[in-house]
Amino acid sequence: MYKKILLLIVILTLIGCNTSKSVIVTTKAGNSKYKKTTSAANKKNETTQSASKTVVTSDLINGYVFHYKDIAMSNMRNYGIPASIILAQGILESAAGQSKLASTANNHFGIKCYKDWKGETTNHDDDAIQECFRKYKTPQESYQDHADILSKRTRYATLFSLKKGDYKAWAKGLKAAGYATDPNYPEKLINYIERYHLDQYDNLVLGKDYVLDKSQNAPTSTRPVASRQANQYEVQKGDTLYSISKKFNISIEELKRQNNIFDNAISIGQTILIK
Repeated sequence: MYKKILLLIVILTLIGCNTSKSVIVTTKAGNSKYKKTTSAANKKNETTQSASKTVVTSDLINGYVFHYKDIAMSNMRNYGIPASIILAQGILESAAGQSKLASTANNHFGIKCYKDWKGETTNHDDDAIQECFRKYKTPQESYQDHADILSKRTRYATLFSLKKGDYKAWAKGLKAAGYATDPNYPEKLINYIERYHLDQYDNLVLGKDYVLDKSQNAPTSTRPVASRQANQYEVQKGDTLYSISKKFNISIEELKRQNNIFDNAISIGQTILIK
């Protein structure tokens, strides 16, 4: 009898201990492939996916913008294509210079061969297997060809009647003209432009007020961009086209021609092609 009473006490004690324990509920993490932060402080940790399916970070994108914004603004001045559109297309099509097509063929805009191309070519899987794409000697040549195609082909003619700097209309117009098959192409361009304030370069060309995005004004060692070549020079403080021409024994006219420069304006950090 005594043993039965003792056993009952032990059982009641154990039950009391178990009911006093807190219940821990675990939840499964979401299925999102990439985490995105939206605060300005954490913006550099954002990741996004380019048209080439390559994942790029905000740091890479800011570095890309820093190196190519001057060419984009020059093309806007001379051809009327918004600099923001040029940069957004470059980011999207080339994964901010990291895609295979950009790194091996300097093709930053996914431009295919077409019948009129007489230069070098490379094959790359896109809408179909091993399609023919144009291959350039430098990224600058890719930017020049992009400007030539948009400004000279009749399919894009209506874009140049749009209000200057209207990047939203340009983004939608490019899709309507058949530049890309992705149904979300305009939204992707607009997203890049607004997230990284690329319209500030449109406003700079047009002489409008703008808010400077300082993250794109100075590259850091942790901001890799497309591989630099031995025949490229980064403009330093105090440089002019004249001083660069003397340093590398090349005429100012040739420097302008190689770099698609139509005036004497250059900026610190700008990449100059030297042949």
